[in-house]
Amino acid sequence: MRALLAIVLLTASAYGASTKVPEGVKVLRDLEYAQVKGVSLKLDLYRPSAMPSAPMPLVIWVHGGGWSNGTKTNCPAVWLATKGYAVASLDFRLLPEHPWPAQIEDPIAALRWLRQESGKYGYDAERSAAMGGSSGGHVVALWGTLPIPAEDKVKAVVDLYGPTDLLTMPPNVLSEKRTRADLAKANGALLLGGIVMDQPEKAKAVSALHQVTKDDVPFLIMHGMDDTGVPVDQSERLHAALKAAGVESTLKLIPGAGHGGKEFDSPESRALIQGFLDKHLRR
Repeated sequence: MRALLAIVLLTASAYGASTKVPEGVKVLRDLEYAQVKGVSLKLDLYRPSAMPSAPMPLVIWVHGGGWSNGTKTNCPAVWLATKGYAVASLDFRLLPEHPWPAQIEDPIAALRWLRQESGKYGYDAERSAAMGGSSGGHVVALWGTLPIPAEDKVKAVVDLYGPTDLLTMPPNVLSEKRTRADLAKANGALLLGGIVMDQPEKAKAVSALHQVTKDDVPFLIMHGMDDTGVPVDQSERLHAALKAAGVESTLKLIPGAGHGGKEFDSPESRALIQGFLDKHLRR
């Protein structure tokens, strides 16, 4: 119980932290991209201080935090703005006040707004990727697999240790140490409006693993092999399903890495992410 509490507190602290803006990067803060039932939804847009002559590709960052906490001010993808990318970091509606599908509706609304404003801010929203960690990885993985209109799709997904099958996530599964009362308190239950195992079809509709088709966008999936928050098989199974469907997917398992951490921001990890994005977004 103490270990679980430590993970929860660490996660809340990590996802609530503010990102230092790198040298050579300009940030435009609190750009409103939508209003939903009186809730103002905003994003921060990071761009190179010296704007390139041609429109930049765009990366949309979706933060983690168990769908219940976190903020746009924590944007680990900001370094991409030093590599000629525009990076939009989103706030979106959170649990428990806003259950699913708010968490996917808001990023899609942000993409629509970003398309409309692309000329003003100097990026090319037709060359966009979604990137997110933990619950943000869950959201972007679904974004890359759901059957949605073409104008609402991104061109590629970077999924960092996100849950991909809610039915098999440990907090949603009965065990000797986990009762139905525990399952009812899990974030998955808050997300779906009830115990996950009691509504398998809804859970599958909110799990990228069960939405894979041959029409999905390319994926880069990264996961720490010592992750105690999201089991590594959540990424392994998604990768296998994408490959089986004929979708381009790269899986990078990082020895010694847990649920996030410096290993995902190492020179090697950055090179892998940039290479993937350059391949799919650069002209």
